[in-house]
Amino acid sequence: MTDHLTAWDDRAESVAANGVAKRAIPGLGASLVRVVVPAGVSAARHSHDHEQFVQVVSGSGTLETEQGRWPFSAGSVFHFPAGAWHAAAFETETVLIETNLSIQG
Repeated sequence: MTDHLTAWDDRAESVAANGVAKRAIPGLGASLVRVVVPAGVSAARHSHDHEQFVQVVSGSGTLETEQGRWPFSAGSVFHFPAGAWHAAAFETETVLIETNLSIQG
């Protein structure tokens, strides 16, 4: 059964070797992921097979896509269609909320 109300702290956390911490809420056709990225971490150029929206809750850095490089901060929103490459450098600890849409066929 799906919880209709949950808190991020109640979700299991995974922490990568670079210190990036994630907590996920899976759904049918989409997932919501809270990501905490330590200052100084970079995400190398990559893409996904799914569409992704990312909201910057706090923190700052630089986003790079085929359209160029831009600074981002709290309140910024990214949209990556499936297959669109992107990279980022995080200047300060940054909290992101990702919405990942599953491929529907």
